[in-house]
Amino acid sequence: MIRSFLFVPADSEKKLARGLESGADAVILDLEDSVAAERKPAAREMALAFLRQHAPQAQRPQLVVRVNALDTGMTDADLDGVVAGKPDMILLPKAEGGPAVIHLDAKLTAREAIHGVSDGAIRILALATETAASLFVCGSYRNSSPRLTGITWGAEDLSAELGSETNRDAKGQFTSPYLLARNLSLAAASAARVQAIDTVYADFRNMTGLREEAEEARRDGFTAKMAIHPAQVAIINAVFTPTPEAIQTAQAVVAAFAADPSAGVVAIGGVMYDRPHLTRAQRLLARIKPA
Repeated sequence: MIRSFLFVPADSEKKLARGLESGADAVILDLEDSVAAERKPAAREMALAFLRQHAPQAQRPQLVVRVNALDTGMTDADLDGVVAGKPDMILLPKAEGGPAVIHLDAKLTAREAIHGVSDGAIRILALATETAASLFVCGSYRNSSPRLTGITWGAEDLSAELGSETNRDAKGQFTSPYLLARNLSLAAASAARVQAIDTVYADFRNMTGLREEAEEARRDGFTAKMAIHPAQVAIINAVFTPTPEAIQTAQAVVAAFAADPSAGVVAIGGVMYDRPHLTRAQRLLARIKPA
């Protein structure tokens, strides 16, 4: 189960090392926003060296590389630089629906063949709401590629494109355009049957706000959250780890329906559970299986 994804600039050896030690379930080696243009070639080399050193290790977080967006002209150079290191996933920023995933899938297929990587081994995460156009195609991710494993969303690039003065109100809550983006990404992930991953909480010193936002995300159906600082990881992991009580209840619901497959409703401890409860229970139990 992947609960936390930590962004780390790929051109910082110190921060890469800290990422491994952070407790994050997945570390994102960032070649995009956190790396200046003149540093990108060096960042690709450092990312490849890091992947070659750590990818073969059995006990490690998932290793993800965020490449530059397809319209930048840098995606090919990014992939050429890192695929030989066998990352677990590629995070595609500014993704605009299923066609963007199909495009990236083709690029990965060619490079896997060149570098002797098993076909389809590298999965895809889509950052689905960073452009205005992307909001209109969130429903097109379903069946786009078997590589697609998760969908997340972002508010910073979107706010720049929309011309917003801010994307949060005085209480720190997302304003309506960004709640729309959040909800569309959640629906897109559900429709595509992939993991729904909540966006970053930028105020990395505000742990109370982080916890509240993570709990709201979990309540609504997200199963993981992005982090921009190692200090955020422990809270995110705690929030997205099912409690023993929740696991016990889910197991009881699954067992009750298994005992009476034709039942539409079952009673457990004086509480009635119907088929939607069974679906939720099955999803919760699937989350506690190894990633």
